[in-house]
Amino acid sequence: MRSQPGRRQSTHDASQPTLPPAASRSLPLQLLRTRESVMRQFRPLFRGTGMSEQQWRVLRTLGRAGPLDASALAQATCLLAPSLSRILPDMQRRRLIVRRQLESDLRRSVISLDRKGVHLLSLYSPLSDRIHSDIARRFGSRRMAALLALLRELEDAAALAPKLQARPPRRG
Repeated sequence: MRSQPGRRQSTHDASQPTLPPAASRSLPLQLLRTRESVMRQFRPLFRGTGMSEQQWRVLRTLGRAGPLDASALAQATCLLAPSLSRILPDMQRRRLIVRRQLESDLRRSVISLDRKGVHLLSLYSPLSDRIHSDIARRFGSRRMAALLALLRELEDAAALAPKLQARPPRRG
């Protein structure tokens, strides 16, 4: 059977167990499975750069957005502030980024790419872009655009949901 652009091809391995129906309908689990499937294609790139996925996200974000303060960078890269604060010193030591304190507020710093970070980004961004394009080509460009739009809508809708407190059910 030939692959057709925009048509779903099964990626299930016959040797893998079939998921129970409840697990296959779980949105968080499906999002995790999909993320893992996509990220598997990028891991050789990360190994080539000698960086973690999180460090690559920092580099790519700074390359696209320019200098950012730490809180904006954390938000743009979907990293928790403590995680970001742990990876930035290593990136500084490797001369991938530069951190400068703001003169107006010495508690805040602005992070930007250093020359080595710019060079690494210029070497590996074409490969990253190719991986993105290959995924979009296999999935279908229109479907990819629609999926990304739907995911943004889902993110917005989830952000509006009331925060529930985790409590055990009451016994009557």
